[in-house]
Amino acid sequence: MTSKPGYEDPTIKQHHTDTTARRGLWVKLGVLATLVLAVVLIFNVIPKGFKTTHEEIGTGKPAVVFVYDPNFTSSNTQTEQMNEARRQIGDTAFFLIARVGSPTGEEFRARYRANSSEILLFSPSGQLLERDRAVKSAGNIIQWVKSASAATGGDAR
Repeated sequence: MTSKPGYEDPTIKQHHTDTTARRGLWVKLGVLATLVLAVVLIFNVIPKGFKTTHEEIGTGKPAVVFVYDPNFTSSNTQTEQMNEARRQIGDTAFFLIARVGSPTGEEFRARYRANSSEILLFSPSGQLLERDRAVKSAGNIIQWVKSASAATGGDAR
């Protein structure tokens, strides 16, 4: 049996349509899975924010408070180091921000006579133990927290 010119076998056309539809479905699923994975990775990479209230000082854990000034480039670097320290030691200490220009930040600065870009360490009972200028490395922050806990008999890993 010979095929006539211009004649298409409908079974071949149907097979082609089914294959194309399945391929399109797999492409859509692949794109969707890639987008979901990208969103998950982005949220894992973005650092957690810092509380800008200070009521946690003196509530049983050491507290590290950074006087964040958006006009200083060192502020971003210091918050990155604080995030790294927090990632390594977990919830054994509070990591807080006193934002320059905000009411709570200015109240904190006045109370502790803190300058822009200073980082302060408080004992678990709320006593100001030390202060330093930014940028303090994650390793130094971790040592600070350990010394604050050791001085008061706590455990900071």
